[in-house]
Amino acid sequence: MTSYFAYPCPGCRTTNNLHEPDCRFSGTEWREIEHAYTAILAVLSAEPCAESALRETVDARWSGLHAAALDQLQREHRVREADGVLELLTPEERKERVSTPTHDPVKTIYEEGSVPGCHDNSIFALIAWFEMVGLDWPETRENVIDWLHESGTWARGGFEESSPEELVDTKEHVHEEGYGWKEKAVAAKRVIDGH
Repeated sequence: MTSYFAYPCPGCRTTNNLHEPDCRFSGTEWREIEHAYTAILAVLSAEPCAESALRETVDARWSGLHAAALDQLQREHRVREADGVLELLTPEERKERVSTPTHDPVKTIYEEGSVPGCHDNSIFALIAWFEMVGLDWPETRENVIDWLHESGTWARGGFEESSPEELVDTKEHVHEEGYGWKEKAVAAKRVIDGH
């Protein structure tokens, strides 16, 4: 299954011409953003290379938009740098990397599991985080259901739903709307840390 990649603005993550008011790329047309990504991906899909070679090879003048798009591709685990060489990750490598959050506050939620009093925020944050890193809904759903079992969250109780599947399905709108994860993750981590 191929994940959808919408070429988000590297400043505010919009996928259209309506940027957030404080976005440094406000006024930049979405086609320009898309072109920055595709220029980078075209070069790296041919062969891995150093960033300096990428800058020289990109078919347009390298700009701050290109640099920000490259940073976004690395943050989303679509491109990695090893020994000074940039290369595309395969879909399998990327899925493995993004399936385990590595930065707080989402890392604490993922590793410790949720506790009663923050279940809604925890699940919201995980779904929003998986959406942000580019997993489609079936992949996100599977990861969150597995997490509910493996982390002991479901066993701790405190849910109205009769199964993890039912619980996660009630949160599909979080994935569809592309909500941010950070505020909910910070609130959940605070409860987990105090538990």
